[in-house]
This record gives sequence, structure tokens and C-alpha cells, in this order.
Amino acid sequence: MSEQGQPPVKPGPSGREPVFLLPGSVTAVIGVLLAIHLASTVVLNQDGYLQLVFWFAFQPLRIVAAPSDPSLAIPLLWTPFSHALLHGGWEHVLVNSAWFAIFATPVARRYGAGPMLAIFFVSAAGGAALFAATTLLSGSYLIGASGGVAGLTGAACRFIFQPVIVANHPETGERVVLGRRLASFADLWRDSRARFFILIWVVLNAAVPLLPLVTGMEMSVAWQAHLGGFFGGILMVGLFERKA
Repeated sequence: MSEQGQPPVKPGPSGREPVFLLPGSVTAVIGVLLAIHLASTVVLNQDGYLQLVFWFAFQPLRIVAAPSDPSLAIPLLWTPFSHALLHGGWEHVLVNSAWFAIFATPVARRYGAGPMLAIFFVSAAGGAALFAATTLLSGSYLIGASGGVAGLTGAACRFIFQPVIVANHPETGERVVLGRRLASFADLWRDSRARFFILIWVVLNAAVPLLPLVTGMEMSVAWQAHLGGFFGGILMVGLFERKA
């Protein structure tokens, strides 16, 4: 015999899995990168695109020209950061977006959207600084998110290779996953996986200037931005680490 009571409640629909497994901030940045490139290729004509590059790409020659015309230096206030939002083609923006998704995701999940964006843009500026130091009089300009992505790569290297820390809950005794600690620079060198990854990454980027000697083709890869951004991120990430 059934007991009298309230009508049984039908189970509600199970929670849906998100379409994107990326953090919202990472998805938003990728959306901005794609939207800006779409607008620059579809909405702007050639003159408009040249104006976009003139005002928002990073041009080290402005530093040299500033004494004769100080107004030329004004864009240097924002172009070390804004150049990371511009790209030279769909392949350029799609590759950078893919690498951004890979390395921004662990950083955003560990520290949040604000620190992830700070590392991205400050590393982009660090990459621009090294680019300026090596191309000051060449008239070259810098666009692309590579420097910022390299910074997120360096930041992620500080913890993704570290073992997961597990401890006992002080009250229940249950095993609790605490995460991965941030490695010191000595730890990075002692860890074979981290050391191998960093060395290969640095050597491959440092070798880019030598590729024309081997292939006979000019390369438009801003290796300086990659190296400057990488070391900017690997140094900066410790600022956001919470003390246990």
C-alpha cells in the first residue's frame, strides 16, 4: 500500500554540458581577435586598413622620429598593447587563437580573468620592447598576439609540469586535491620535462633569424616578440600566486 503524500516530483532536465570547455574570458578574447580581424578585412578598405595599422600597430621607428615630431610618439602609449589585437591574415589569427586557447586556459583557471589578461598584455609589451631593441631603424612594424601568447606559455610552464598536490582534509580525513604549486626557477631547471620544453621553445624561436640562410626565404616571424613575451610571462606570473 502506498503512503499518502505529495505527488512525486519529476526530475528536472539534467544540466547541459557547456558548448565550449574554455573559460569565458578565454572565449571572449578569441572572439575579440576574430571580430577585429573580420572587421579589418570585410569592413575596411585598403586605406582604412593602413590607417588601422598606422594607429594601432607597434612601430619602433616612432621612437627615433619623436625628437623631430613629438606627436609621432603619442601612439607609443597604447601600441605596445594594441598590436596584439591585430593580425596579418586568417592563418595568423587562427594559429594565435589556437595557441591562446591552449595556454590561456590553465592560467585563467588558476588565477582568473584579470591576471590572465594582465599577463597577456604586459607580455605583449615585453615582446614589443625586445622587437624595438632589434629593429629600431628598420621601419618594421609589429602586429599579432604572439608575444602575449608566449607570455601565457611562460606563465603556464611555471606550474603545468609540477606534480599534483594531494592532502588529507583536517576534519574529515578525506583526500583533497590542492592543485599544482608554482615552480621556482631552480625547480624548472631540475624538472626534465619543463627544462626540455623551455629549451626547445627558446632555441626554435632564437633560430628563426637563421632560417633564411637555410631556406633562402625571408621570414616574417617576430621571434623577438616571442622571446620577450615568454620571459615576461615566466617572470610575472609569480605576482598573482596566492600564498597557501
